[in-house]
Amino acid sequence: MADALAKIPVVEIDPEGTFKYILLRVKVKDGDVHKDIVRGTRTAEYHNHIFEKVNPAMEALGMECKCLGGGKIEHNTQEKKLRVFGESTAYGKADHSVSVEKLKSAFSDYEITWSDDKK
Repeated sequence: MADALAKIPVVEIDPEGTFKYILLRVKVKDGDVHKDIVRGTRTAEYHNHIFEKVNPAMEALGMECKCLGGGKIEHNTQEKKLRVFGESTAYGKADHSVSVEKLKSAFSDYEITWSDDKK
């Protein structure tokens, strides 16, 4: 099962725009091994819409996940910049510094910043 966990992408976000994101902890059901992942999309009107999409997909892999918080990501592909900010009303603020570390693993050539700003 740890192999299945290793195959789950750390980051899946939209290629452009400003959108909601959540930080999730995924772990093998009844196990201790886990990893944190970032998911974000413009199609989500609310943060829980992202969770409602990701959770069944993780359960199908024999995983369970928990939302650690949320916020927003501003993704500028042309300038190769990501800005992480804001919070989720439902889940609270994600630890943006953790989210940024995850984003750096997928966007190593980007300038990535975060703040507690609401906008």
